[in-house]
Amino acid sequence: MSLLFTPLTLRDVTTRNRLWVAPMCQYSAEDGMPNDWHHVHLAQFASGGAGLVVAEATAVVPEGRISPQDTGIWDDAHRDAWRRIVDAIHARGALAGIQLAHAGRKASTWSPFSGRRGSVAEAEGGWTTVAPSPIAYDGFAAPVALDADGIAAVVDAFRAAARRALDAGFDALEVHAAHGYLLHQFLSPLSNERADAWGGSIENRARLVLDVVRAVRAEAGEGVPVLVRFSASDAAPGGLEPDDVARVSRWAVDAGADLIDVSSAGLVAHQQLTVGPGYQVPFAARIREAGVPAAAVGIITTGAQAEAILREGSADAVFAAREWLRDPHFGLRAATELGEDPDALWPPQYLRAHRPLGR
Repeated sequence: MSLLFTPLTLRDVTTRNRLWVAPMCQYSAEDGMPNDWHHVHLAQFASGGAGLVVAEATAVVPEGRISPQDTGIWDDAHRDAWRRIVDAIHARGALAGIQLAHAGRKASTWSPFSGRRGSVAEAEGGWTTVAPSPIAYDGFAAPVALDADGIAAVVDAFRAAARRALDAGFDALEVHAAHGYLLHQFLSPLSNERADAWGGSIENRARLVLDVVRAVRAEAGEGVPVLVRFSASDAAPGGLEPDDVARVSRWAVDAGADLIDVSSAGLVAHQQLTVGPGYQVPFAARIREAGVPAAAVGIITTGAQAEAILREGSADAVFAAREWLRDPHFGLRAATELGEDPDALWPPQYLRAHRPLGR
């Protein structure tokens, strides 16, 4: 059996394979509510052979949305809407995860479909954003620095969101601490100029994300896996480097995380990143070298490529994003490519497409 289609167990949860769907924002919700678009979008990947399907960055508070069209889980009505989608993923053989998020200074922005860029004004449905320091992302409105009470409220919001996600039936919870959003903003010296207990040293800058991981773990109990997505590099002078994030990843595991979803960049507009097939895999390998389970992501487009990443020891699992959008049956295609038994993964309704004519 290929490594890619070998089950992976995290705590009490076992995924049927290690080819997973990364969270991808759809900018298609109203008042945070997932709808039929999200249902079909996510369930199709389960039919397509994914082991774990992780729903998009989902805001833990209204002001944590990247755009007014982002999904949320700050209300019990969101929980109930997500439950129907989770059930559909489970019915098709995959497990369901959700990425819990707060966009911080990168919130209240226009969706990519609007044709506009920058912050949405309050008169047009936007809101005042928050951050560790009152430093604006390039082209966005300046945020308000969170005080101690505001920081405590963020932790409580992640805790409450985790509870709702579990009650909706999600099998895994991911804390979003990457791509320049709030927890990443606290972690990086490029966006955190605080002089208090949440600023200065890397231990202080990591305090919020670790408190969030502990809060989510407390709600998850002993059986549900908790993932954390980190950007392993800010790709900008003076920013986070892979060794910094490897250190914080170790602390995150000590705080209750089970696996690090390793991405990169997103914090500043002047980042310099060389993008190509598997370009973030070395970052995952660096995290794994620190003794931390890791998943790789970033232009992974074939079963053979994903298999090689696992065989060389760079990651424990593989996330893909755009390739699932291009081919919602990427998992079935990868399994065929690697010579896996079709009966073990293909839905019976689709087997006629795999077997030779006449069978």
